[in-house]
Amino acid sequence: MLARVLAFVAAAFLSASALAAPEPAFEGHDYVRLNVPGTVATGKRIEVLEFFWYRCPHCFQLEPGLAKWLKTLPKDAQVRRMPAVFRPDWLPGAKLYYTLEQMKQLDRLHEKVFNAYHIENIDLDNPAVLGGWIAKQGVDRKQFESIYNSFAIQSRATQGAQLATAYGISGVPTLIIDGKYMTAMSMTQSEPRLFEVLDQLIVKARTERKTGKAAK
Repeated sequence: MLARVLAFVAAAFLSASALAAPEPAFEGHDYVRLNVPGTVATGKRIEVLEFFWYRCPHCFQLEPGLAKWLKTLPKDAQVRRMPAVFRPDWLPGAKLYYTLEQMKQLDRLHEKVFNAYHIENIDLDNPAVLGGWIAKQGVDRKQFESIYNSFAIQSRATQGAQLATAYGISGVPTLIIDGKYMTAMSMTQSEPRLFEVLDQLIVKARTERKTGKAAK
């Protein structure tokens, strides 16, 4: 009798484990392998490159879950955000991102920028409005505007357009893993599935870095 009970418990445990295990990421559906790998900027760490736009509602909706997932990122992986620029009206958001990054205010204000656009309906694309908002965040307005309007920031902002074109990005948010794999919620169909796929793609990228061969 005891043996039957133990066997039942073991079977139930294995069944529960099987249900909990995520489905393997399916190439061509959950993600695509890029024909021409891109160059990563994270050195020995696996690059998680996020293309986004501050005014994109899908990027805004993804941000809380993405921020939570990033806290679980393995030590050998590193996120790199890239404001995409598909049209001229995307440029202000990219310039804002890089200005905050240069001023070391990005960690503090990144989420607030999203909220300003999507919750508070503040038009941060308007330079006068942006300057006032920045000052309210305790940032030196003159210094911010000097950096924001600089040639260096303009050049960095256009990189988003160039890199998006190089990777064949057609929308945001889109994520590129180690320059080799592309995925997005439009592929995975759900946010939880997106993070499952990202975890698996990081493992694939790690394997390929160690073996020098494409992981199956």
